[in-house]
Amino acid sequence: MGQVKEKTDVASTEQRVAVVTGGHRGIGLEICRQLASNGIKVVLSSITESLGLEASKKLKDSGLEDVVSHQLDVKDPVSIDRLVKFVESQFKKVDILVNNVGVNGVTINNDGYEAYKNGYKQLLEESLDVISKVLNQPYDAGEECIKINYYGNKAVTEAFLPLLQLSNSPRIVNMSSNRGELQWINNETVKAELSDIDNLTEEKIDGIIQQFLRDFKADKLSENGWPLMLAAYTVSKIAVSTYTRLLARKYDNILVNCVHPGYVKTDLSGFTGYLTPEEGAKAPVMVALLPDDGPSGDYFSQMEIAPF
Repeated sequence: MGQVKEKTDVASTEQRVAVVTGGHRGIGLEICRQLASNGIKVVLSSITESLGLEASKKLKDSGLEDVVSHQLDVKDPVSIDRLVKFVESQFKKVDILVNNVGVNGVTINNDGYEAYKNGYKQLLEESLDVISKVLNQPYDAGEECIKINYYGNKAVTEAFLPLLQLSNSPRIVNMSSNRGELQWINNETVKAELSDIDNLTEEKIDGIIQQFLRDFKADKLSENGWPLMLAAYTVSKIAVSTYTRLLARKYDNILVNCVHPGYVKTDLSGFTGYLTPEEGAKAPVMVALLPDDGPSGDYFSQMEIAPF
């Protein structure tokens, strides 16, 4: 079980503080808006300082003063450390961490963009001939996707754990996806390992990811039972969902959950979604504000707990 640090009087009396990664646009910006509207002090992080300042100004101009911005690159340990030190110096603790940063690991063919916008909702594993004309899945982009979506957000979580332990009601919300469900993996051995929460370790998750990357590079996804559509994105989100369960088991004083926000119209989906960012932010905000007796280690599909 994770070690629980002694809580201070400051932690129990100060305003609740939330850190949101990728908070400068899309769902992330709306999460910041809705948390601030609920009286939470929000640290809006963004890949560049200028983007964060612009986003926080928008929120302040709308009347939400309890927002500050800070630069964060989840792939850079130095950047993560700077953010943690800033939050510690300003607020002493963290009550809510929302890991929202994510990329999709694909590129869109120039001549296929309209088809992507018009037909993405109907793209299935069986339509690989259609997908290949619209979406490219280069290995480099897939590797980058996993570095950001899984390893980056995991590094941020681990860096903030000491400050979360100083909260009286700590919450971690990991943004997942309906692609983060085990149904997309046809490799029964891998699926069994990821389902066995009692024997699951971070090392096992890492081993499975490295196995996927080797098969991805060798063009062996199909023969080894990996997802074919949005392959790296899917594996990254499955890893996020699995890691969420592992964290919840390890830290029983923190409510740790992952959320599929719905199919949201943002740049991540090529603006093909049917939910607005405001609608997509509702579920992660709800999970961030769960009562102390709320669930932990669960996967929420929008507002409801769903099978992983």
